[in-house]
Amino acid sequence: MTVTTDSDSILVDVDGRTCELSRDAAADLQEAIGDALTERREFFRTAGEYRTDGSYVVSRKAADSAGNAKVFDSFEELRRLYDRLPDEFSAEEVGRTGITGSRRHMLIRHLAEHPAFDCSITRRNPLTAEKEG
Repeated sequence: MTVTTDSDSILVDVDGRTCELSRDAAADLQEAIGDALTERREFFRTAGEYRTDGSYVVSRKAADSAGNAKVFDSFEELRRLYDRLPDEFSAEEVGRTGITGSRRHMLIRHLAEHPAFDCSITRRNPLTAEKEG
């Protein structure tokens, strides 16, 4: 991708396709991309947030303290954690990855609620999820 400017417009070239934008349109695009990069998605009990530094945060939907959140370096790091879990997993298995306390249960719920992970909660006590795919 390349970006060049002339006196009146911004030229953006992506894979050989060039788009000419006014400065106002380029500013709108910049804001929209920023919003997409920092998207927060809320689910039933949990939320996931993409931060501008590339990290991904899993939190309780209505909580605002650090004890109710787990920060991953990236969404891909969460994906790798999920891939390492057995086909059926509970807080005990999640805890073996280094996640402690109530964040283990929050993470199980988030994995079951997020459409990128093919699993569902199969038991509430102890909280257990099972991969479906």
